Amino acid sequence: MVTIVGAGLGGLTLARVLHLNGIPVTVYDADDSAGARSQGGQLDLHENDGQRALGIARLTDEYRRIIHWGGGAQRILDPQGGVLVDLPDNGSMARPEALRGDIRRILLESLPAGTVQWGRKLRSATPLGAGRHELAFADGSTAVSELLVGADGAWSKVRPLVSDEKPVYAGMSYIDLYLHDVDERHPAAAKAVGSGAMKALVPGRGFLAHREAGDVIHTYVVFLRPVEWFAEVDFADPGAAKSRIAAEFDGWAPELVSLIAEGDTAPVLRSIYELPNRHRWERVPGVTLLGDAAHVSLPGGDGANLAMLDGAELGQAIAAHPGDPETALAAYEDVMFPRSEAAAIAAHRTVELIFGANAPHGLVDLFKPRS
Repeated sequence: MVTIVGAGLGGLTLARVLHLNGIPVTVYDADDSAGARSQGGQLDLHENDGQRALGIARLTDEYRRIIHWGGGAQRILDPQGGVLVDLPDNGSMARPEALRGDIRRILLESLPAGTVQWGRKLRSATPLGAGRHELAFADGSTAVSELLVGADGAWSKVRPLVSDEKPVYAGMSYIDLYLHDVDERHPAAAKAVGSGAMKALVPGRGFLAHREAGDVIHTYVVFLRPVEWFAEVDFADPGAAKSRIAAEFDGWAPELVSLIAEGDTAPVLRSIYELPNRHRWERVPGVTLLGDAAHVSLPGGDGANLAMLDGAELGQAIAAHPGDPETALAAYEDVMFPRSEAAAIAAHRTVELIFGANAPHGLVDLFKPRS
């Protein structure tokens, strides 16, 4: 029996691959139900990791049915709304867009009823010896694992079993807002964003917005600021918070500022934390980590993709070594560690390219045709 803590994309991919291989699995998740909270916006799953993971999970056909065709368009605007880059979605399957919630749904639907135990928030995990661990949950219940996988995100309760590292603030934060019924109610913003992704950037701040299915624009307002700066914004008062954030873009095009000022949802602060690029641990019997629990880093476009590939490959390793979990976990970690290190280093380069001193020109140059 494999015990997974966390029903995110990585944990569910692992559960699916184990199920396909006839290996019993239980997933514990803190949420009260699958729909207890928003699952975030669109993801571009890459051919070499996220889509590969879904292929291993035999869910490629289901994935193709939820793709937001047209969502791969790319625009870059200057602060006055001038178009610097405008590329249509070419229909490529290299990294198409789909809603994170829809990807999670097809994973959940692929598992037998009862695989995920909802409302089981892990408080602690204690070694019992011989690779077994006792899990203590917030509701007072307990469980014993034979093989434990922490898929419980940046603030993993499983990680202390293998590592003393804790995430630290990465120097940047996102502020998350939505506009609804955009063609009718927010036509100027809809025109500025276009049919896919839009970026409007200067060094250290800017907009990352995406047209999502259902006549929605999802915006991340990004700042490279100390965490203390955000403590001065009163997020308990949505109107005041929007005004304060919008003031940072005084003089920008009204259609861009409206992504904040006219937001139909309260702004949500999402501060970014990271582990060291080379986060590793010595092999600990009966336990391992995947996804953000193992290697949370700056947002470079690979987080969900890596978590899903972690889950798929860990499932394959466990299936390939029946009765020998330590060999399986060691084989998985030997591949996962260097891959996650390379991705973390690349994420730092991506953030520097997008928000560094040369923004947005370094990013614009990437889209220029090569002679």
